[in-house]
Amino acid sequence: MRHAPATFRRPGGFTLVEVLVALLIMAVIAVLGWRGIDGMLRAREISQASLLRSERLQAVLVQWELDLRLLQDSELARVPALAFDGNALRLTRRQAQGLQLVVWRLREGALYRWESQPLQGQQALIEAFSRSQQGLESPGREIRMLEGLSAWQMFFFRGNAWSNAQSSDDLAPAPGTAASGPGAGSSVRVLPAGVRMLLQFSESGELTRQVLLGGQP
Repeated sequence: MRHAPATFRRPGGFTLVEVLVALLIMAVIAVLGWRGIDGMLRAREISQASLLRSERLQAVLVQWELDLRLLQDSELARVPALAFDGNALRLTRRQAQGLQLVVWRLREGALYRWESQPLQGQQALIEAFSRSQQGLESPGREIRMLEGLSAWQMFFFRGNAWSNAQSSDDLAPAPGTAASGPGAGSSVRVLPAGVRMLLQFSESGELTRQVLLGGQP
């Protein structure tokens, strides 16, 4: 009687090589998945940071425009209502308790805003303006408004044209003075009809914003 030849039967389960290949594939999928999640998180962080910067910039522009719209001429030759020296913009704005001196200044790549207490009397205003020119403002009232700036510039609108704010001003006789009187030679700056601000950012180009001043010729 002849016996059927024995046949080789593969044991059940996976071989070691198959297990290793499966583990390798799963590891690759896990790495790719983690990179995808990490990329999404980074994109979200960048988007959120950009949104915060935009909101901050918008708040700064609103405050700057508000200061200009509340501009009030002091009618003092020694205290111009609006002046820019290339580094700082100084202005006097009206408050219920009196005039207030506001200084916007670029320092070490950041834009700062300082404001005085409401000032009563001409001498107090003159002293505050003089101290601001020397950089002696009260530090507690200075706020860092914006960062990442490399430069800024101001332009005034006069005579139907924009000109550098540091160029010669329009001057008019001070109120109550006559050309031949004891106050001869005294004059005050005529406010421009508009103000344009140019901000230069270290990494993201330039931004221009302008404001028309009501009631000006």
